[in-house]
Amino acid sequence: MAGLGACNLAGAALIILLLPRSLEQCGHISLSAPIVRLGDPITASCIISQNCSHLDSESHIVWKLEAELQPGERQQYLPNGTLQSTITLPHLNRSRALLSCCLHWGNSLQILDQAELQAGYPPATPHNLSCLMNLTTNSLTCQWEPGPNTHLSTNFTLKSFKSRGNCQSQEDSIPDCVPEDGQSHCSIPRKHLQLYQNMAIWVQAKNALGTSVSQKLCLVPMDVVKLEPPTLWALGPSPEVAPPQPGCLRLRWETWKPSLHIDQKCELRHQPRLGEASWDLVGALPSRTLQYELCGLLPSTAYALQMRCTRWRLPGHWSNWSPSLELTTTQRAPIVRLDTWWRQRQLDPRTVDVQLLWQPVPLEEDSGQIQGYLVSWRPSDQAGADPMLCNTTELNCTFQLPSEAREVTLEAYNTAGTSHPTPVVFLESGGPPLGRLHTMARDPHSLWVGWEPPSPQPRGYVIEWGLGPPSPSSSPKTWRMEHNGSIAGTLLQENIRPFQLYEITVTPLYQDTKGPSQHIYAYSQEMAPSHGPELHLRHIGKTWAQLEWVPEAPELGKSPLTHYTIFWTNAQDRSFSTVLNASSHSFVLRGLEPSSLYHVHLMAASQAWATNSTSLTLMTLALEESELHFLLGLFSLLVLLICLCGAAQLCCRPSRKNPLWPSVPDPAHSSLGSWVPTITTEDTFQLPSLRDSSMPPITKITVLEEEEKKPGPWESNDSSGTCGLPSLVQAYVLQGDPRVPCTQPQPQSGTSDQVLYVQVLGSPTGPGPGHYLRCDSTQPLLGGLTPSPKSYENLWFQTSPLGTPEPLVPNPEDDCIFEPLFDFPLLQGLRVSGVEGLGGF
Repeated sequence: MAGLGACNLAGAALIILLLPRSLEQCGHISLSAPIVRLGDPITASCIISQNCSHLDSESHIVWKLEAELQPGERQQYLPNGTLQSTITLPHLNRSRALLSCCLHWGNSLQILDQAELQAGYPPATPHNLSCLMNLTTNSLTCQWEPGPNTHLSTNFTLKSFKSRGNCQSQEDSIPDCVPEDGQSHCSIPRKHLQLYQNMAIWVQAKNALGTSVSQKLCLVPMDVVKLEPPTLWALGPSPEVAPPQPGCLRLRWETWKPSLHIDQKCELRHQPRLGEASWDLVGALPSRTLQYELCGLLPSTAYALQMRCTRWRLPGHWSNWSPSLELTTTQRAPIVRLDTWWRQRQLDPRTVDVQLLWQPVPLEEDSGQIQGYLVSWRPSDQAGADPMLCNTTELNCTFQLPSEAREVTLEAYNTAGTSHPTPVVFLESGGPPLGRLHTMARDPHSLWVGWEPPSPQPRGYVIEWGLGPPSPSSSPKTWRMEHNGSIAGTLLQENIRPFQLYEITVTPLYQDTKGPSQHIYAYSQEMAPSHGPELHLRHIGKTWAQLEWVPEAPELGKSPLTHYTIFWTNAQDRSFSTVLNASSHSFVLRGLEPSSLYHVHLMAASQAWATNSTSLTLMTLALEESELHFLLGLFSLLVLLICLCGAAQLCCRPSRKNPLWPSVPDPAHSSLGSWVPTITTEDTFQLPSLRDSSMPPITKITVLEEEEKKPGPWESNDSSGTCGLPSLVQAYVLQGDPRVPCTQPQPQSGTSDQVLYVQVLGSPTGPGPGHYLRCDSTQPLLGGLTPSPKSYENLWFQTSPLGTPEPLVPNPEDDCIFEPLFDFPLLQGLRVSGVEGLGGF
C-alpha cells in the first residue's frame, strides 16, 4: 500500500494528505501472517527502495499501531541499497488493528505504507443441530447453535447426502445449503429430498484459522415433520343436541388442510381468563373426532382454550399451540344455605312490619352464581303459587304481613334455576336467657364477645353489632349466625374500627323458640384518659408533705387507670418518684429537707397511655428557735462528752503519765538532781570546787551575762514572757505560789514538760553577791505550808516578830521577785570558785 498520508505524533487523529510524487512507491510492508490467533505474536517488515529521493543516510523508519508509536527491532541497509526496518508484536490483543510504516518528511511523519492486522479464534464446533419438515413451505429446515464469537468472518454450510441404512454410506449428494449472513438456520428444498429415505446432515464452520464440523444427524424427513396447529371453533346450539350441562363447554376444530391425509392426535388445554391459574391439560383426544365437550369447569366462568396436534402412531413433532378460543360455561342453580334473621315491629293490631335479613353460605366450591333472591308468602287458606313479597339483589328485604303470619320462604336464583327454598319461621321469645355477657377488645379491628351458655343448650346464636350512641338507631348493623350452640364466645372482625363504641346484641336460638336478646357496649380500642387528676397539698411539715387528689370519673372509651406515679424534684434538681396503685387517693412525701422548695407532679397511667396532671410547687417549714437551741446544746454536749472521753483516755493510760502538766516534786524530800530535767551530755559542765562538799550536787547552773550599760531583764516593763528570759533559763524557773501575781503566759509546746522553778543570776562585773529569780506558777510549790520550817526552807516561812509568817510581797507591777542569794536556803552552802561572773558564790 503506497504511502498516502501523514502520521500524527499526538496520536489523536489521522490526517490524509497527498504525498509528493517523489515519495510514491517508496515503502512497502510485508507481514509474517495477515491473520493470527488472538494473543499470538506477529512480525512485520517495512522496506524503503533506493529510488526514494527523500532517503538519505540519516533516515529513520517509525512504526505506529493505530495511534500508538511502536519501537522497531532493527533498521539496516541491504546490499541492494534499500532500507529495511523490522518489528515484532509479541501479543496481538486486538481483533483488528492498522499497522503503519512512517518516515520523517519535513516537520511531520509521512505514512509510507499500511497493513491491516486481524486476530481471532478458529471456529467452534456447531452443536444442537435439529431439523423439522415443514409441510407449509415443503422444505426441510435445520437450525444449530454456532458457538462463541471468533472475531473473524466465519462461513457456515449445511451439508447433507442421501443414504440407506444408518447413514454410513453416501449414495446421492445434495447441494450445500448456505445460510444468509448472521443466520444459523437453513432450508433444503423439497426437490432435493426423499421424504421417506434416510439422509445425513451436518454443519461445517470455516474461517481463516481453521474449519470445524458438527456431529452428523441421520433422519427421515417425514419423521421430523411438524404440523400446523388446528383452528378452534365453538360448537353452537342445535335442535338435535341438548344444551350443555352446567360447567361444560362444547367446541370443534379444523385441522390444517395439507395434513388431512395424516393421522393425528391432539391435546387441549384450558385456563380461566380471570385469576392466575395455570393451564390444565386434557389428554389425547380421539382420532378423527373434530368436536369435543369439556366438563368439570366452574359455572358461569370464561375460559381460554388452545389445541395442538402431531402425527399419530408415527414419529413427528408437536405443532405450536393454536390461537386461544374464549368460551363461557353455563350456569347452575345456586347450591347455598341461607342463614336468616329478622326484626319485627307492630304497626297496628293486624299488621306487622318485618325486616328480613339473610346471608348465603356456599355448600360446594362450584355453587353457582346468584343473581337475585325471592321472598314469598302463601296464606294458609290459599292454594297455588306463593305470592311474592320481594325480588331483590340485596341481602335484606322489608315487607308487611298479617299478625298471624308465622313463616315465609326465601330462595336464591340465576338463569339456570333456583336454590332449594329456605323456610323462615318467626320464633316466639320463650327460651332461657344467656348468662353473663362480657366483651374485650383484642386489637383495634376486632372485638371478642363471650357469654355463659344457658341450660338447656341452644342450637345456635345470632350476634348483631353496630355503632352505639350517639349514632342513630337506623345505622346499619352487621350480624352473624353461629350454628354451634356449645360455644361460649366468638370473635367479631367485620366492620370494626378503632376508638368506636359498639353495641353488641346476642340472642340464643332454640328448636322452636328463641331466648331474650341481651346487649352490651364496648370500645374496639380504648383511649388514654384525657387528663389526670388535680394534685392538692393537704398538710405540710418540716420534713414531710401530705398530698391528695380526687380520681376522675370513668369516661366512655377511656381505658381505666392502672396506677399513679408521683415525681418530685428538689432545688438541686435531684428527682425522686414512687408508684401507687389506682385505688390510692393520697400520699405523704417523707425525708424532705426543712425550708426547701420542691416541685411535684402526678402521672396517671392506663393500658392505653399515660397522662400528666397539673404540677405543684411547695416549700417545707423552717425549724423554730427553741429547736435550734436544743440542737445546738445537744451538739455542744456531744462535743464535751467527746473531749472528756479523750482526756480520760489520756490520763488513765499508764504509758503516758502527766500528758497535760508535769508533776512537781517536793523539794524538801528530794535532791535537786533528781527533779531537774534531763539534759544531754554536751550541756553539762563541772564546777572547779564547792564550798561545802556535803551539799548535794548541782546538776546544772545557767549563768546570764549582763550587757554593759543595759538594764537587766528584770528592769524591763515588758510582761509578755517569763521575765523575758531565754528558753534555757526558763527551764529552771519554778512555777510560783498562787499568792504571787504573775502575768506570764503558759509555756510553748516545745517546753511543756519543763518545770519553771528558780533562776540563779550573777553579774560578771559586780562584786556583790548574786541574785536569784523567783517566778510565778500555776501550781503551788509545796502541797501545804509546813508549821515549823527547817533552816533550808524559804525565808518567807520564818516567823515574824508578831509570830506569823511574812512572805515577801513583791511589787504588783513586777513579774518576778529579786532577792539576795542567801534568801534561798538550798543555795546557801553553794560556793563556786574559779568561775568568772559568779561574784560571791
